[in-house]
Amino acid sequence: MKKFVLALTMFQLFSSILVAQADLLRSGPMVGYSEMREVMLWVQTNDEADVKIAYWIKDSTTTKEYTDEVTTEKKSAFTAHLIADVLEPGLTYEYELIINGNVVERPYPLEFQTQVLWQWRTDPPNFSFAFGSGSFINEEKYDRPKPYGGDYEIYETIFNVHPDFMVWGGDNIYLREADFYSWTGIMHRNSFHREQKYLQALLGSIHHYAIWDDHDFGPDNSNRSFVHKEKTLEAFKLFWANPTYGVNGNPGTTTYFEWGDVAFFMMDDRYYRTPNRRKTVDREIFGEEQVEWLIDALVKSKAPFKFIVTGNEFLTDNGYEENHSNFSEEKEKVLALIKEEGIKGVIFLTGDRHFSELSKMEREGTYPIYDFTVSPFTSGANRRKIENNSFRVEGSYIAKRNFAIFELAGERENRQLQCTIYDKDGKKLWDYKINENELK
Repeated sequence: MKKFVLALTMFQLFSSILVAQADLLRSGPMVGYSEMREVMLWVQTNDEADVKIAYWIKDSTTTKEYTDEVTTEKKSAFTAHLIADVLEPGLTYEYELIINGNVVERPYPLEFQTQVLWQWRTDPPNFSFAFGSGSFINEEKYDRPKPYGGDYEIYETIFNVHPDFMVWGGDNIYLREADFYSWTGIMHRNSFHREQKYLQALLGSIHHYAIWDDHDFGPDNSNRSFVHKEKTLEAFKLFWANPTYGVNGNPGTTTYFEWGDVAFFMMDDRYYRTPNRRKTVDREIFGEEQVEWLIDALVKSKAPFKFIVTGNEFLTDNGYEENHSNFSEEKEKVLALIKEEGIKGVIFLTGDRHFSELSKMEREGTYPIYDFTVSPFTSGANRRKIENNSFRVEGSYIAKRNFAIFELAGERENRQLQCTIYDKDGKKLWDYKINENELK
């Protein structure tokens, strides 16, 4: 009897420890960038804790490998970035989260993948990615009187499609008035958004990359004058797992990554942005340094599709609200340099507008440039009159919550891109195909 009581006591003690570790988990784990021999993972706890990741090749009996252990701290919102670096290319790995020495079970798959070493060996791999922008999650005591967010099941729908990775196109969290001017508020908003149950499965097995726009950066339509832009940049670094942040030693969220044979140029449209109504200076969104980096990187790239990802619509010729047409000198400079440098395959991915549409700009003597604008995920959809946009592809305008899935397929030098727009329930709304040879 004594042995039974002792065993029961030990079981209860062990169970209470496991529950305690699960209670320490606030959000995640999230899968960040993927390379051939390295993957970044992210997690957030509710209090100080020692965290690490164990991982192994899926469906194998290989020995588990471990990331370095990190102690989460209050000053960094108890977040941790964990690097898996004992990896081989082109494999899927399973993983588990360990908090204070105990495995924390999750009710959904925890997996990540390394990119394929295809160069000089095979055709490029086929893959897919999700894209969109505008993610507002209601928090009544800090929100406007009429709820602005909704249809959060869209994130579960994206998870069920299960693309290889996801590109967040800005307005990913929506800072509120109570958040703008304090580290406490900025940390609360990022943490509140990331911990939502609808996101957790999506975070756990699909790789994530992000840019920001005004609502991640500061107040609505904010620019380089925002006094706390260093704080919101630090928050962005804490909560996302991008490969890099900024270029040429300059601060910002700018980064670059490749997936297969495709290149992504992730642009910062806020840190260096001129105020919209400034009259006595050259008005810019990216700034000279970032534009020069972009053109250099585009010239260097051999990718058949070169995605320039930025928060604001680029091609539209309608100057309503915020878009690059309101900064026409810089916009025309970028377009002119793309043409003069003979850069092929450029496609813009943009957000912000609370509607989706495809813009196509025909250019004399060269290929057309496209701009896929995709918005919103869960913030309010546009209810105003449809704007004029002479570059809009007929039938592409969608004013409801939606997301895009881009699929890349085909043999080398004959790659095809298909974009499909889905609603929150996964119903196809619209699609469009481009062959790489159309962009040469």
